[in-house]
Amino acid sequence: MKEKILEEAQKMSEYLVEKRRYLHRNAETGFDLENTVNYVEAALVDMGYQPKRCGKAGLIALAGGKKEGKVFLIRGDMDALPIKEESGLDFASTNGRMHACGHDMHVAMMLGAAKLLKEHEEEINGTVKLMFQPAEEIFEGSNDMIKSGLLEEPKVDAALMIHVMTNNSFKPGTVIVSSPGVSAPAADYFEIKIQGSGCHGSMPNKGVDPINVAANIFLALQEINAREISVTEKAVLTIGTFHAGSTANVIPDTAVMGGTLRTYNEGTRTFIKKRMQEVSEGIAKSFRANAEVVFGSRCPTLVNDKELSYSTSEYVKDLLGEEMAFTVEELNRMSGNEESAKSAGSEDFAYVSHEVPSIMLALAAGKTADGYCYAQHHPKVRFDEEALPFGSAVYAYVALEWLKKHNLENGEKISKKC
Repeated sequence: MKEKILEEAQKMSEYLVEKRRYLHRNAETGFDLENTVNYVEAALVDMGYQPKRCGKAGLIALAGGKKEGKVFLIRGDMDALPIKEESGLDFASTNGRMHACGHDMHVAMMLGAAKLLKEHEEEINGTVKLMFQPAEEIFEGSNDMIKSGLLEEPKVDAALMIHVMTNNSFKPGTVIVSSPGVSAPAADYFEIKIQGSGCHGSMPNKGVDPINVAANIFLALQEINAREISVTEKAVLTIGTFHAGSTANVIPDTAVMGGTLRTYNEGTRTFIKKRMQEVSEGIAKSFRANAEVVFGSRCPTLVNDKELSYSTSEYVKDLLGEEMAFTVEELNRMSGNEESAKSAGSEDFAYVSHEVPSIMLALAAGKTADGYCYAQHHPKVRFDEEALPFGSAVYAYVALEWLKKHNLENGEKISKKC
């Protein structure tokens, strides 16, 4: 089986590249994925699927179901970023949006997996549910699909996601399996709005300068992590935007800062959010201003299931071999680092991981030595398309093997009862 899956995946390389490049050239963002969804839907219909819309811009398709058994979900996110592309690729996007995080790669690999699963549909012990998700970059798509019934009818028993990575030392197609437990932090977007009192720049005593207030809040927020969080905890509080005024000789009425908070522990997350409000409001008051902290889009920590982490590692090693499949623990031992590595980037697949046993895989898609020296979200980032067939094969093979194992276990229990 494994040899056939890999061989068939490699044979569809041109198909995968074609799909990926179309999606890359026509990047769309958030929930505004009309062209992307129509394109993916048409491709699935051509394969013989009957895809269904889910939520604002999601798609679901089912493979198998001819044999009774559990349901395994595989996910590919479809949205791009509002970035002007500078990659220099012949198929670069020119619409001010860019697949700088590799979601075009994910969708192409999912379509490849869909083809593989359709070709092996008689061998599926249960059902594979394919999840094509919008709005991952704003942490809203996964939760929207869950609220719209993603995990029901049929009920999902376990789930898998893959994320490509560039700017690394691994051969394209190499897979890294997350350790059990949290592998990606919770994320909270926020805005801090400071209300001062505008006046002429030559007479600051006649008003309340919101820029000065914001600057003091900015500095004080960094002290939460430095002085109020245990050395054993990890958190990153970033201010990424600062807007105030439009004229050099005028003190404005308001200033607005925007940023993100990343935490691996829900207790730490709650504590920092509370302190952000207290610090901002307290400092503003001391300067005769008012401050409001508004939290927006968010997602929880991504939790990897212990059993699924270990079994997925076995399946991937079986498929790709020891030289192209590693667990995080193995990489730690190789590097001499005893602490389990975690992703610093958040991932809204986390919502799925809080509902069903889940696993996150990283797929190498660009060695630094080969010129893939920019990381995700950079306007010049490129991804190595050599990784595409491996991703499709991993999606399909892990789903097939997990269902095979758990269907056999159920069959044994039934026979023992009889």
